[in-house]
Amino acid sequence: MLKLSIKEDAMAATTAPLSRTTPSPVPGGLPLPDLYAKVSRHIPAIEWPALAPDIEAILRLKRERNAVILAHNYQAPEIFHTVADIVGDSLALAREAVNVDADVIVLAGVHFMAETAKLLNPGKTVLIPDSRAGCSLADSITAADVRALRERYPGVPVVTYVNTSAAVKAESDLCCTSGNAVDVVRSLGVPRVLMIPDEFLAQNVQAECPEIEILTWAGHCEVHERFTPADIREVRESYPGVTVIAHPECPPEVVAESDFSGSTAMMLNYVVEKRPPQVVLVTECSMADNIAAQNLDIEFIKPCNMCPHMKRMSLRNIRHALETLTQEVTVDPSVAEGARRAVERMLAVRPR
Repeated sequence: MLKLSIKEDAMAATTAPLSRTTPSPVPGGLPLPDLYAKVSRHIPAIEWPALAPDIEAILRLKRERNAVILAHNYQAPEIFHTVADIVGDSLALAREAVNVDADVIVLAGVHFMAETAKLLNPGKTVLIPDSRAGCSLADSITAADVRALRERYPGVPVVTYVNTSAAVKAESDLCCTSGNAVDVVRSLGVPRVLMIPDEFLAQNVQAECPEIEILTWAGHCEVHERFTPADIREVRESYPGVTVIAHPECPPEVVAESDFSGSTAMMLNYVVEKRPPQVVLVTECSMADNIAAQNLDIEFIKPCNMCPHMKRMSLRNIRHALETLTQEVTVDPSVAEGARRAVERMLAVRPR
């Protein structure tokens, strides 16, 4: 059964039943009422006064430090809708990082995203509020693994998912995200490609590119690998007519059971454009919260999995990072050039 769960260090996963989100009224007399209106669907009025001081401090510190906050779509609503300047999926954040006009970039996401921002802004200070915010995909492969793959498959280009370390990117030909993976693979114009490390993403891209042989690596996202086809069937039985949208990091069998599959940006666009009356997003929990906050007429069914790494970000540690300019992200110069080249080659690929 689909579960709403989070794993935090040694804490066991908790579960909650399927539920439906409903908007909350905007209470009078609370601080920052305009910002509260954006998150009132998800944050009870009684909790808002405890969050407002950190939000006010962050807004002030951004001005004082000439700082911007880049936030991934999986960030909690109180970050995503109140203090973030730029929001999006990995591809959007990478594209926008190139154009940031600020001295300081705070990345509310996971470590590889902050590394990517640093690669594209070597002269800026890039901070991550909690350096422990990692990624199971990034942890699944090393630079030495990529070198071994090149020896095993000489001449086969290596496409590396952006969810990897800078050292792995530096050993690759170019990067991709879940939003542009098909375009990146086809842009190479070759019959065989190594696509690492996400096995399920590679298999889902293979289904769209039958003319290309895609060699895979057995890396998986700890959020998306837990979904099963039975989960999707159960949701459909409980909510007849519901639209199911799955992330391509899910197993291919899950994607096959869904109505649509795409990156988090594609999910958002699908919901906004198609406006299904009832929808379930088969991905990280905060994705649904963030879309629901701006689409009050759409009912979001809420079975999902939480990413323990994304949830290391908080208003409190974002504020602390800006106050102290600590948890700075750096990239070894010996790998930065190659990693930057792989990311820039990705950004140069345009949709067909």
